[in-house]
Amino acid sequence: MYDHRKIGRELGLFDSDPLIGAGLPYWLPAGAAVRRALENYIAEVERRAGYQQVYSPVLAKRELYEISGHWAKYHDDMYPPMDMGAEQLVLRPSICPHHALMYRSRSHSYRELPLRISELGGQYRAELSGAIGGLSRVRAMQLNDGHIFCRPDQIAEEAAGALDLINQAYVDLGISASRYVLALPSEDAEFNSPNSKYVGDAASWANSVEILRGVLESAGIEYEDAPGDAAFYGPKIDIQVQDSAGREFSLSTVQLDFHQPERFGLEYIGADGNKHRPVMVHRAIVGSIERAMAQLIEVHGGAFPAWLAPVQLVVLPISDDEEKPAAEVARRASDRGLRVEIAHADEGSLGARIRENRLAPYQAVIGAREAAAGEMAVRERGGKRHDPAPIGAVLDRIRREAEPRAIAIDDAEES
Repeated sequence: MYDHRKIGRELGLFDSDPLIGAGLPYWLPAGAAVRRALENYIAEVERRAGYQQVYSPVLAKRELYEISGHWAKYHDDMYPPMDMGAEQLVLRPSICPHHALMYRSRSHSYRELPLRISELGGQYRAELSGAIGGLSRVRAMQLNDGHIFCRPDQIAEEAAGALDLINQAYVDLGISASRYVLALPSEDAEFNSPNSKYVGDAASWANSVEILRGVLESAGIEYEDAPGDAAFYGPKIDIQVQDSAGREFSLSTVQLDFHQPERFGLEYIGADGNKHRPVMVHRAIVGSIERAMAQLIEVHGGAFPAWLAPVQLVVLPISDDEEKPAAEVARRASDRGLRVEIAHADEGSLGARIRENRLAPYQAVIGAREAAAGEMAVRERGGKRHDPAPIGAVLDRIRREAEPRAIAIDDAEES
């Protein structure tokens, strides 16, 4: 594997600046293009899985986190509150309390459940300077977060569905899990006491652990128990990945939560006409976008799959005489939604330009013959070469091949 910090800077994907601060990377155009493709992929995967996407503010009153339990159990990882008149506002460490309030804002029938909502939202962790590293551990992140509000009889199916989404995303992205972990409370855990790190009651915890264990075993997934690693509100399945140095990070997760629905008074009207308490299933398909990008950079070494590549097609005019036809090819490619650049003739010999753009999935050489015939000859990154063919047909083929598996787009009309 490659070091994403080195590759990321060499390829102009991301960087940082002391005036912005440690653990606060910024995205350059090439990195932003990869990130946007990843975000679009996740949004489409979620849409097809029945999620409704929402937005919520990155600030909230301290009281929100007092109710959720974060202030008491997670305070050390949160930024200090900001005084705003008589109120104190906090940069959120988690998105789940916002989603709980969204659920509470409307009445719900049992027929509506499960209600799946997702958000690509900012959250903030007060990481110590010594713990920060590249994109893998940052202070400000965009989290691919989601919450499923369901009836008790739907928990196992929804948790299994979330795990299936994660596993499919790993296949599509080329990511491999190093371990699956069932994060449990510590063996001597006390529940819902002032000094305990966990909230809730022992019976709910035992039920949650049994459900998640059943999900893993039904899926035939080997896993390890991790006593003491549970969230303060419930057990979780964590999917671990490794970086180039062999360090392990949690990337994706499925968590059960009986606590916050109770704390926020969440309800639905059951078939019996009475009020019942839903359960929250927390899930993150790729966790933070930053950590997912670190994995993608290291796994692919900058040679991203065509649908993720910052530049999908590089057009190479052989000489100045082909600059105008090359610009027309680039325009038509851009009109089809392809990310395209021109490697101009005055930037070096054709061979040098081909080597300089070796990470691009497709290279299109435009010589005098191709320009006169309205054709282009394509070279793929793996070395495969195609004979010259009409420009429109070649671009349509590239566009189809450059779409992720989860997204289907009808062929565009010739332009």
